[in-house]
Amino acid sequence: MPDPAATPVSTRRLRLTGLVVAGVAALVVIVGLVTRVSADQSMKTWTREQSIPTIGLAKVEGGGERQLVLPGDVQAFNTAPIHARVSGYLKRWYVDIGTPVKAGQVLADIDTPDLDQQVLQARADLATAQANQGLAATTSKRWAGLVAQDAVSKQEAEEKLGDLTAKSSLVNAARANLNRLLALESFKRITAPFDGVVTTRSTDIGALITVGGATDAALFTVADQRRLRVYVRVPQNYSALVHKGLAADLTVPEFAGQTFTAVVANSAQAVGAQSGAELVELQLDNADGRIKSGDYATVTFRLTSAAGTTQIPVTAIQYRHNGPVVAIVGADNHVKIRPVIIARDLGSSVEIGSGLSASDRVVDNPPESLADGDLVRIAGASAQKARG
Repeated sequence: MPDPAATPVSTRRLRLTGLVVAGVAALVVIVGLVTRVSADQSMKTWTREQSIPTIGLAKVEGGGERQLVLPGDVQAFNTAPIHARVSGYLKRWYVDIGTPVKAGQVLADIDTPDLDQQVLQARADLATAQANQGLAATTSKRWAGLVAQDAVSKQEAEEKLGDLTAKSSLVNAARANLNRLLALESFKRITAPFDGVVTTRSTDIGALITVGGATDAALFTVADQRRLRVYVRVPQNYSALVHKGLAADLTVPEFAGQTFTAVVANSAQAVGAQSGAELVELQLDNADGRIKSGDYATVTFRLTSAAGTTQIPVTAIQYRHNGPVVAIVGADNHVKIRPVIIARDLGSSVEIGSGLSASDRVVDNPPESLADGDLVRIAGASAQKARG
């Protein structure tokens, strides 16, 4: 039989247990509701953040000095291929490649047996013409005296005078022919046209030499390398900045780390139809002969643009109905679409004449949907660069 005193205790315990279970259930419900509200709020925040486009910033450079690096072709100030003027066989040569020579120095001798015989014949022809001239002069003089004595007719005397004139002309023709051959004989000796160095020798002893034909090759090449010409093709976009008297730095592979100074001397004043570039000639002193003709060189121009100009990548430009524009990111990370004026197209970059300053944060590759006032997020590397 149950104890009556224990019944109230069991009832209270059950009631307490029920209250605890109810409290736990209520707590679980409350925690669930709070978690769901927090998750909804986080989802809304994440969705809102994801709707903000992430952009990168373009590199903006201010006006002033910038470098233009171009390949250059180095040539001697004077270069002369030495051809023969007379045919024959090379008798001997006196200089080889790399030999310094002076103007008028003999480089080689040519053996010309055919020309030598022509000279002998011309001398004989001149002697014959002179003998005939002498006889004609004596005859003319004698007949002039006979005319005074009325021993011969005046007509016959004039004929003898005309024969003397013809014989004198033959003498002049024979002498001119001999002088021509003697002038050709002087070309048997190949000489240097100016001070320089022999850069090529394309003949040897006993080689057949012909002139006036397709095989008439140069025997030697002499170059004056004490001063050099450097030819550079400057793109049209930069041609207005490269002018006569502008200094440039020149480097060659064989002297790594060393810089030589060249100065713009001439320009073609025309842009090549195929290359789209202007041919520019620079000159530099090379008294020590360190730089060689034919070298490949790198020429660096230091060009100066107007102080108010800026340079940005071409990918930062958008073309809209009102012309070229750029997207500027303000301090509050909102976009401002700003029109600009392009002063010069430099290929991979453009020079902005107005509408932009070097301190502006310019969006690179802006999406077409980007509008004025849009909020944007700057990408990590660009953000660090912008803060720096």
